[in-house]
Amino acid sequence: MRAARVLTSKATPMPLWKITLAYDGTAFHGWQIQPGLPSIQGTLSQAIYTIIGEHVLPQGSGRTDAGVHALAQVASFSLRSAIPAGNLHRALNHHLPPAIRVLAVEPAPPGFHARHSARRKTYEYRVFPRRPPLPDHEARPDVLPRETRICSPMLAPYVWDTGLLLSLAALNRAAAHIVGTHDFTSFASPAPENPPYLPQQIVPEYPTSPPTNCRTITHSCWHVSGDLLIYRVTGSGFLHKMVRNLVGTFTQAGAGRTDPDSVPAILSARRRSAAGPTAPAPGLFLVEVQY
Repeated sequence: MRAARVLTSKATPMPLWKITLAYDGTAFHGWQIQPGLPSIQGTLSQAIYTIIGEHVLPQGSGRTDAGVHALAQVASFSLRSAIPAGNLHRALNHHLPPAIRVLAVEPAPPGFHARHSARRKTYEYRVFPRRPPLPDHEARPDVLPRETRICSPMLAPYVWDTGLLLSLAALNRAAAHIVGTHDFTSFASPAPENPPYLPQQIVPEYPTSPPTNCRTITHSCWHVSGDLLIYRVTGSGFLHKMVRNLVGTFTQAGAGRTDPDSVPAILSARRRSAAGPTAPAPGLFLVEVQY
């Protein structure tokens, strides 16, 4: 008897999507899904389930904290169902709350991961100083009185409204010390544990390589924009609350409470207690992710 020919077929790979989204983080408990609390990841996952009927956990380029905002967060996920990019884009914005907007939807190349594939990220931290900052040539912010300004309630959810009198020169002197590759343990807050709860059929993705607190910073600078002081930082990656801890430390130097040139010693200490306080969440924005 002639042997029957066995046919084998390769499984069709699931479509992999890359989306770019902006969100106002005020009402959310950060990016990462949490039981009983609104999160960006959880809200996005629910919208996808409503549209497609599939349980997926979108992977973000970074886990922004509660109250932190994004102008261009990137997320990736796979779907078994085929759907045109334009239809998925429109449906997501229809089902998501107004505080979350999808800016772009595009097919991703095989192996793409929003976090693991990222090469550089840029954050901005926005400060509303009630007293206008001192210009570059004034280095003693503690000795000159300044008029106070009122922060608009329309602006308050997106800035750090502070009464500190800050020197732009001292801020930039401190910020320049972190450019390069350093161990940022002193600027890392303990990361929260992964939540014990996940929606049905969702399996989380976490890195398998051992953690390291070394990061490479390519840009770290303060500038004045209108009534705001803005800190902009670009790096290979950031630790939990690292940018907010940097800002809290730099503003202590900008207010004349610490020496701007103490930052290298703080880095060398590798102790969170060696650095300054954590700046409030509302002033922080994820601005760009580069791949």
